[in-house]
Amino acid sequence: MQPKYIFETSWEVCNRVGGIYAVLSTRAASMQKEHKDKVIFFGPDFGAHSNLTFKESKTLLKGWRPKGVRVGRWQVPGKPIAVLLKWDELWAEKDQIFGHMWEKFGIQSHAAYGDYDESCLFAYAVGQVAESLYRHLDMPTTVMHCNEWQTAFTILYLREHCPAIGTLFTTHATSIGRSIAGNYKPLYDCFDAFHGDQMAQELNMVSKHSAEKKAAHLCDCFTTVSDLTARECKQLLDKPVDIVTPNGFEQGFVPQGKEFDAARKRARNTLISLARERGIDAQGTDMLIGTAGRYEWKNKGIDVFLEAMTRLGESFQQRNGLTAKGGPTSDSVSGLKKVVAFVMIPYLDREDFTVGNVHVVFVPTYLNGNDGVLNLPYYDLLIGLDLTIFPSYYEPWGYTPLESMAFHVPTITTSLSGYGVWCEDQGCTTIDKGVAVIYRNDSNTDDVINHIVNTIQYYLSLTPRKVTAARKAAVELALQAEWQHFFPYYREAYTIALKKAAARQ
Repeated sequence: MQPKYIFETSWEVCNRVGGIYAVLSTRAASMQKEHKDKVIFFGPDFGAHSNLTFKESKTLLKGWRPKGVRVGRWQVPGKPIAVLLKWDELWAEKDQIFGHMWEKFGIQSHAAYGDYDESCLFAYAVGQVAESLYRHLDMPTTVMHCNEWQTAFTILYLREHCPAIGTLFTTHATSIGRSIAGNYKPLYDCFDAFHGDQMAQELNMVSKHSAEKKAAHLCDCFTTVSDLTARECKQLLDKPVDIVTPNGFEQGFVPQGKEFDAARKRARNTLISLARERGIDAQGTDMLIGTAGRYEWKNKGIDVFLEAMTRLGESFQQRNGLTAKGGPTSDSVSGLKKVVAFVMIPYLDREDFTVGNVHVVFVPTYLNGNDGVLNLPYYDLLIGLDLTIFPSYYEPWGYTPLESMAFHVPTITTSLSGYGVWCEDQGCTTIDKGVAVIYRNDSNTDDVINHIVNTIQYYLSLTPRKVTAARKAAVELALQAEWQHFFPYYREAYTIALKKAAARQ
């Protein structure tokens, strides 16, 4: 059973925040190829200044325009239809909506704070708009795919008001698992001892966890992106997933041939110019390293990355003939290449620092091409790097290393990322093969840091020919993770959802 229409929603439709934007925007081309213009994404309307990849249309879905809705195309490969909506009017009904969700589904919204209210009202509005469009289209066989806890209320709304739509819910990272990890609790060493409801109380995550757990139990097909998180769902949400749907990528985002060479040159010039503006004597022959992601100090391994750069710089100082006291050593090595490391993390308030031949430059802004610092989108800068490092502690999948390899940049990741585990399954764990996967647990942080330093030093020692081979290996492995290889899992997920919806009817 396959749907005639696929509805899909996320807080990151036409609104780049993190990895889910990459999931949806790169998968769109494969979806369009198979379900031409029967794929409709629903996202939040923040206006033209924020929804930069949305282009409005007056002709698409003509004859259907509920209040507060804009229809157009998402300007990514495939250019799928996107529906952006506002939910301002629901604020006046918030208490009634949350009260009903408590009475009907047991959702504990009373403990909410932060982004909970806005996310849940958006999701509720998506449910209303999706129901309206479904009836306008004369009620075809349809699935609604909801991503992350922010869209849990869409699942609940449709279950009550439009049960004919088959629903899918994907948790890309459980809210409580991310919180346990981010609060420096030993998620992995004590995994079997953690209980989701108990930890939600302890970490003040009751409302988000409550909504996410109920959506996981009531959806027609519950999915996640890796075996790592599937284990987490069973333990913390008390619900095994129906199917694992790995994340892929599309080569359509990567320039080819002469365009690639020109883009790489432009990116390197931009990064080197920024380093020089910061007082660093950067040259085109310097090794450019990068890391990027959300500002999650421990979960994304930012702490590990910075300590690795410090130790790398100290090792360079010693090899350049200086001891810890500043005196010469007997094994001086001259001509060591400088390393310029770019930490591209929004809102990270840190000052640049230098240790030996290693210079760390912080870029604390969102790289959307109009940031006022580099003024190039992330992909247009990623292509200029020589090596990337994403030493995650909590990473259900990990788009950043996959994206890096797709852009011919070898990467370092860990065994605690879903993508890292996938690379291990493909037999690729060393930098020669395009990706170094470092074993990480709750108690070996020091070993992880030293492994990163050793891997960088080894990569610096490679001949140009071997570097070229490593870059080629990175691309070849990334090609095995294209959506054409992973989209069949979604077909199976749609079938599971439609069969359950049909049985319910």
